Amino acid sequence: MKLEKIIELVKASGADAWEITDTAEEGWEFYFIRRRLDQNRAKLVEHIRVTVYKKSEDGKFLGSAGGEIAPTADEEEARRVIDGLLRNAAYVRNPFYTLNGPWEGMAQDTDGKADPAAIARDFIEAMQSVPETESEDINSWELFVSAMKRRFVNSEGVDVTSAYPYCMLEVVVNARRDRREIELYRLYKSGGCDRETLVRDISDTLRYGKDKLIAGNTPNLGKADVVFSTDAALEIYGWFAARMNAAFKIRRLSDWEPGKPVVEDAAGDRVTVTAVTRLPNSSGNAAFDAEGAPVREAVLIEDGVARRFLGNRQFSQYLGLQESFQPGNIVVTGGTRSADELRSGQFLEVVEFSDFQVNPINGDIAGEIRLAYWHDGSTVTPVSGGSVTGTMAEFAKTMLMSRETRQYDCRVIPAVTRLMGVSVTGAV
Repeated sequence: MKLEKIIELVKASGADAWEITDTAEEGWEFYFIRRRLDQNRAKLVEHIRVTVYKKSEDGKFLGSAGGEIAPTADEEEARRVIDGLLRNAAYVRNPFYTLNGPWEGMAQDTDGKADPAAIARDFIEAMQSVPETESEDINSWELFVSAMKRRFVNSEGVDVTSAYPYCMLEVVVNARRDRREIELYRLYKSGGCDRETLVRDISDTLRYGKDKLIAGNTPNLGKADVVFSTDAALEIYGWFAARMNAAFKIRRLSDWEPGKPVVEDAAGDRVTVTAVTRLPNSSGNAAFDAEGAPVREAVLIEDGVARRFLGNRQFSQYLGLQESFQPGNIVVTGGTRSADELRSGQFLEVVEFSDFQVNPINGDIAGEIRLAYWHDGSTVTPVSGGSVTGTMAEFAKTMLMSRETRQYDCRVIPAVTRLMGVSVTGAV
């Protein structure tokens, strides 16, 4: 069924407002066993998501419900889905809010139109160039490369289209020693291929596998400085960004206020978090967000001081925000010291977690150590087991960040982060 016909049906349904997102994905999938292509296939799919809104009789509340209509659906099936959504929306009673309207400069954004074949070639050449040894090598990997085209239309007159690439790479590496073998898994998401960073990261992963096989038990360190230099650090900076989300503020999960420090009596590096429109090779470079709001550059936290909340249309209106949106790309500015300076003295550098989380509400951290390096001031020892715990509410006061930064898809963060006084429980 054509999108225009679905729009016609929604308009005639009795919905008080509506939104439709039509996402078309065209691309390739590749499956490799070591360096040999096992199979590949082309992909062409389309998803049409419809959200309808229904006001209460007194106009004080607005309910919504969303679902998909298959592109192959006939008119009767589409009507049935829309009618069901309207019935569900009538049971939802959120305080009234309005949808995004047209904005100045609203136009089709096709700057990110992708060539899946060219992007796939970049990834394949990068993977083929990863240096391997007799004891450390790539077991298998899967590559998914897509050219995305997303059109958003709503009842208020917004009609925008964006084209952008989206890629996902899954890699399994193996390391062997004395009849023992370990397997490590990596998942990468991006817009395009950053060859240099990809090769370096997988090479590091092969080294981690080698070191894991000779790792001793993590000592029971009590309180120690812990260094983060891999993607686990995204959780740390995600805590700062989450607390500047309008929904967190409305739900009273964040007590931060614009113009006030996010951390009192900070003695370490002060965080600056900025939403940006574009990053190299990012999958988040669309000109508008999921609700059709234009994406712009905005400073959320500046030098440790909260500046502005951002979020979806509903909670932004409740908070009285103007021109709010959901950012696609986030940049955390680097700190005052070099990565080498942050790797001095005694510290534990954890490079591989079985699991690592930062609670977005209270900032509590918890992680199970799969591989770390204990620096005692003179020697470096690979260790495994045990855990790290504590809370960002305290760590944020003294944390140190490297001047150097690193990009993980649509996030740029300091390449190295050092937290002071983390509780480190050793392996039993």
